[in-house]
Amino acid sequence: MSELEPPSSKKKTKTPKSSKTHQNDADDSTDQTATDFLIKPQSFTPSIDTSNWPILLKNYDRLNVRTGHYTPLPSGFSPLKRPLAEYIKYGVLNLDKPANPSSHEVVAWIKRILRVEKTGHSGTLDPKVTGNLIVCIDRATRLVKSQQGAGKEYVCVARLHSAVPDVAKVARALETLTGAVFQRPPLISAVKRQLRIRTIYESKLLEFDPDRHLVVFWISCEAGTYVRTLCVHLGLILGVGGHMQELRRVRSGIMGEKDNMVTMHDVMDAQWVYDNYRDETYLRRVIMPLEVLLTSYKRLVVKDSAVNAICYGAKLMIPGLLRFENDVEVGEEVVLMTTKGEAIALGIAEMTTAVMATCDHGVVAKIKRVVMDRDTYPRKWGLGPRASMKKKLVAEGKLSKHGKPNENTPQEWSRNVVLPTGGDSVVASLAAGSEPGPVVAKEDAVIEDGKKKKKKSKDGDDGEERKRKLDESAASPVSIPAKKVKADDGEEAEKVEEKKKDKKAKGEAEEVVESEKKEKKKKKKKDEDKDKEAAVEVAKAEKVEAGTPDADKSEKKKKKKSKEIENGGVSGSPMSIGATDGEANTSEKKKKKKKKHKDSEQEEE
Repeated sequence: MSELEPPSSKKKTKTPKSSKTHQNDADDSTDQTATDFLIKPQSFTPSIDTSNWPILLKNYDRLNVRTGHYTPLPSGFSPLKRPLAEYIKYGVLNLDKPANPSSHEVVAWIKRILRVEKTGHSGTLDPKVTGNLIVCIDRATRLVKSQQGAGKEYVCVARLHSAVPDVAKVARALETLTGAVFQRPPLISAVKRQLRIRTIYESKLLEFDPDRHLVVFWISCEAGTYVRTLCVHLGLILGVGGHMQELRRVRSGIMGEKDNMVTMHDVMDAQWVYDNYRDETYLRRVIMPLEVLLTSYKRLVVKDSAVNAICYGAKLMIPGLLRFENDVEVGEEVVLMTTKGEAIALGIAEMTTAVMATCDHGVVAKIKRVVMDRDTYPRKWGLGPRASMKKKLVAEGKLSKHGKPNENTPQEWSRNVVLPTGGDSVVASLAAGSEPGPVVAKEDAVIEDGKKKKKKSKDGDDGEERKRKLDESAASPVSIPAKKVKADDGEEAEKVEEKKKDKKAKGEAEEVVESEKKEKKKKKKKDEDKDKEAAVEVAKAEKVEAGTPDADKSEKKKKKKSKEIENGGVSGSPMSIGATDGEANTSEKKKKKKKKHKDSEQEEE
């Protein structure tokens, strides 16, 4: 029995274990029934720690919340979780450019290695210069312009042409080369050799070797600064001359040497690993999402339903805004982003932070450069109640095919007419300008009457013209209201002001009439001059016909000439020189004429 005891004892030990588990379950059930499991109302939203969230979503909880209500759409991807093709398409490289190849060559090589359509860089580096070169791929090339204009930092080694014993003198000379500096690009340069101004923000002397005449300095400057020219200027200030020995770019815009800088070998190896082993990790480490370049901009978070409209160029309006940054000023560049942290576009703010928080309508930002591809998110405009009503009316023929009102348009729709371009200000100006409307009409009428009268005066005679002008001056509509205003001096102040306005308008009309009168006078004078000239000509003709002494003299001269011809004075006369057969015929005709004249004279005697 002693052998059997242990198993019996084991059985005894098992039974209490099972009973314990049942007891524990019972205790749990009593606890669950005792406590209330409810989602309790809270007076505040518990804060989320977003300090470790990636790229544009970092410190997302610190943004001002306009609304938390929006419909999440399954489109789009978080920048770090995009499929590889998309990831490369929206990618940038922080490349350490090697010496000797030019920037354009390096960019072309990367394009060939990664087999992409487009590549661009953040600012040309001379062939011998090494260091930071941001290479943008495909869609990211849209950010190239903003990166090219960003500030740059360099570390330079300059060689002086003779000894400068004092280090302080070199430091002072370098300090004088801060601020705005005149520069002409060197002989071998990528740009036109024109004198231009560039700003040097800061410079530090890192090292000076008086024995080898070498100066090592760090410089922060504006885009487009030639450090080679700066080294020459440093030598001139020190009075010894100098030139640049070596140069390295340490920072370009937001990206520096320590921000995941890669070499050309890294790019080649990453592509090789992916092609041979289908391993994306190396390629994803080498290439970064383009959102990395936009972390310095103020952020505006957009609803998913508004994203595609912005991709098509629409302005961001208040209803599409979810969150916004502090201290946004009008005209400041901002980045529009989705709730997943993707960059949609670069924009220019049209509202300050305070206005965004308080306003319920209006334009938040206009678009400067769209980054995201169209139709990445579904189209969600034209689905609202008014848009769907408009579509219905167009289908029924109650609006034109372009959505404009026609004769079938219901009154309810035409009441809610969209304001013209310019909005309320245009409507207000139209309303303000409606009072002096009839005066303008009068002016137009006066001008038209003047034109008609001009036409009539051209048709009529000179005497009739004068009569009409006298009638016009007597019955002109301009002179009457002036007398009326003088006569009605005792009327109310409001009427006087209105009449003053009328006076001004009519004064302008008078000026128009006066200018017309002047033109008529000029025409009259011209006509009179023509008449005088015609009368003079007629008088001359009459004198010739009446046989005036002038005519007699001319006849006597003719007779003398004919006598000379008859008496054989042909040799002395100029007509005889080189006479031809034609001239002989003319002389005979003249003789006949003279005979006739003689006969007529004899008859008169």
